[in-house]
Amino acid sequence: MKNITKLTLTAIATVILTASGFSQKALKKADATFEARQYFNALEMYKAAYAGASKDKKPGILYRSGISCQEINDYKGAETYYQKAIASNFEDPTVYLRLAEVLKVQQKYPEAIVEYNNYKSKGGDAKKADLGVKTCELAQQWKDSPQRYKIENMSLINSKESDYAPSYSDKKYQTLIFTSRRDGALGSKELNLGTNHSDVYETKLDKNGKWSTPVLLPPAISSPVNEGRGWVSKKGDMIFFTRCPEEKNKQSKCGIYMAKKQGSTWGEAQRLPFNSDTVQFGHPSLSADGKILYFASKMSGGYGGADIWSCTFDMKANTWGQPVNAGAAVNTEGDELYPTISDDSKKLYFSSNYHPGMGGLDIFVAEAGADGKFTKPVENLKYPMNSSFDDFGIVYEGKKQKGYLTSNREGGKGSDDIWAFNLPPLTFNLKGVVISEGDANSGKGKGENVEGVKVKIIGSDGTINEFTTGKDGSYKLEKLKEKVTYTVSTETAKTSKSNTHTKGFLANKDQRIISTLNKNESTNFTADFMVKPVIPDLRMPEIQYALGSAELLPQSKDSLNYLYNILKDNPTIIVELNSHTDTRGKAVSNMTLSTARAQSCVDFLVKEKGIPAARLTAKGLGMTQPLISDATIKAAASKEEKEALHQKNRRTTFKILSFDFVDPNAPKGDPKDPKVKPKEGEEEEEGE
Repeated sequence: MKNITKLTLTAIATVILTASGFSQKALKKADATFEARQYFNALEMYKAAYAGASKDKKPGILYRSGISCQEINDYKGAETYYQKAIASNFEDPTVYLRLAEVLKVQQKYPEAIVEYNNYKSKGGDAKKADLGVKTCELAQQWKDSPQRYKIENMSLINSKESDYAPSYSDKKYQTLIFTSRRDGALGSKELNLGTNHSDVYETKLDKNGKWSTPVLLPPAISSPVNEGRGWVSKKGDMIFFTRCPEEKNKQSKCGIYMAKKQGSTWGEAQRLPFNSDTVQFGHPSLSADGKILYFASKMSGGYGGADIWSCTFDMKANTWGQPVNAGAAVNTEGDELYPTISDDSKKLYFSSNYHPGMGGLDIFVAEAGADGKFTKPVENLKYPMNSSFDDFGIVYEGKKQKGYLTSNREGGKGSDDIWAFNLPPLTFNLKGVVISEGDANSGKGKGENVEGVKVKIIGSDGTINEFTTGKDGSYKLEKLKEKVTYTVSTETAKTSKSNTHTKGFLANKDQRIISTLNKNESTNFTADFMVKPVIPDLRMPEIQYALGSAELLPQSKDSLNYLYNILKDNPTIIVELNSHTDTRGKAVSNMTLSTARAQSCVDFLVKEKGIPAARLTAKGLGMTQPLISDATIKAAASKEEKEALHQKNRRTTFKILSFDFVDPNAPKGDPKDPKVKPKEGEEEEEGE
């Protein structure tokens, strides 16, 4: 019995040791696959190894499973694994950093901020933690105040698999090449991600503006291993692309290849000489002049992860120079990928997971200085060009604010998708109406549309637009320019009229300022005007004189400024000033006094304000045209009321005699000006 028991215990121990040995081998194999960056296979292996793993190994398995999910863009799965790793007391604080990153990708910004702070409190890099918090705050701001760009999924050319890194391959921007893992790709399943291999495809725009069904590029470009971002030279004579050889359980080292055009196809691809078998190279982008190739690499001499580099090409010698790092303004300790240089070589677009962004990879732009170097702070393209997901591989249609980018954001068709973007033009329109103030005495004609008013619109860019109102009194100017300030004013004439008032309208200094500066949305502006009609007697503010005298009191000079401004705003009008007295006193003496008072007003305007004397006429009307009758005054209840009514009769008014004044001292116009009549003996040329 003892022997049986001993044999049984030995058998059990053997089974345990054997299972433990299998588990250790499975974990070791999973770790090797993980180190080779074959994350899809590694995740499956970790799942198999977890059940038999010892308690002290399980937190690490959960953590690496989370990384594997994150690398294949399964962010929810990564979140779950990281949380389980934390619950099982995984000690490395980086788990909080990675959890924060996948939360940010899912736009869970408050939760992400908590985990960035946890990472910091657990001994993580404070700089990274603070940067993470800042990016979450910025991302929320950018999402709440989006840029004007419109983003549209290219569903006609995207598949359910990854489609990414588009670029134009002809000068007319009618042909796109891009990378895709769609069904039909060459080779078996890809080791790293467990998907189809990636190949380079081409699509063309037809006469109806639709992209054709994508087709594989020739075998010289597309092969059974992964090919990445392709870039065709402006001349169409060279194509650059990424190719990644594969070897089981080893991390493949991607390199940049180049093929030359041979007839209607591509010749054999050659690996560029500056590549290394020990370092990753990829994401080529050639400058428009064909002299500089930009790419991403983790070669030594960089700033941390993958950096943006460039290499010059000597066309005559057909040789490549040494790679040059784009510098600290562009590159960081994170990854900078997918460079695109603008046609004028002044702007470098790239993606980064370290510069402050919305999550995952964001697209940034660096501006070149006079020396061609990128030393200025880079700028995030913000939402909606960027999202909380991976955004990369942008390309512009020349100088236009339109093109394509890659994103795995929500609303797509597959994993990575190609999205079209464009910046719709802002539309600014201006309209308004000119109406009558009405008769100041009777109120007649108030609010009527005024015809024949010139509306002048002067832009800060030097543009001048003029309109004359029709019977409805309206005007409009469409398509105002962006970033311009406009001054809108009116000019009236004796031909300006409304239904009630037909003897002209007075101009004024009334202006409207309309500005499209800092306007980020289309706007319809309105600028209405009110103008004063010409009526028989236009009243002015009360003008006071010394008792029984024609001498103007100081306050009366201020009142006369009202008429002065009208004369200045209407430089062609000729005015008659009329002075009235009340009905008390003798008619002859009142006539003499009123004439003297009217003349004192004229003298002030001529001598002190500089109005030409020919524009003014003084006329005293004495007590001949009272506003208030003696009977009405006599019926007033009190002495004060009677005196107030007498005061209404003591007034100064003016009337417009004509709009025909021509200043003899005004500067002569340009004889070529069509508004200036030719002098006697000169002929007016046809067409002028």
